[in-house]
Amino acid sequence: MHLPDEPDLPPQLNILPMIDVIFAILAFFIISTMFLTKQEGLPVNLPNAITAKPQLSSESITVTIDSKGKISLNRQPVTLNTLQTQVQGLIGSQQQVLVMVQADKKVNHGQVVAVMDRLRQVKGAQLAITAEKSQ
Repeated sequence: MHLPDEPDLPPQLNILPMIDVIFAILAFFIISTMFLTKQEGLPVNLPNAITAKPQLSSESITVTIDSKGKISLNRQPVTLNTLQTQVQGLIGSQQQVLVMVQADKKVNHGQVVAVMDRLRQVKGAQLAITAEKSQ
């Protein structure tokens, strides 16, 4: 019912709550994407290098040698004898795949060379050694 004494007010749309909701959703997506980083290797103490550069590759295979000398391929334990065939199986028919070698700084140099020698025999494997960038 419309009373004659009441002025006619045009309907209003308040967009401030909508802006608050949009910013809350944006903050949620920003924070959640920070946890989506891909790290295939096991945690090891990498050696430092001043010239370390990030390698940008969507397809990569990570071979990790921990401080006890145990070898892992994409977080799955492997032996030195089966490493070459398993990496070849992961590469498949692709032309080149980046194979990142993460070796703990306490690992014997000879073991790192043995792993890299096996990986160098795999067709299509492009080797990279991971290191922490030092200041």
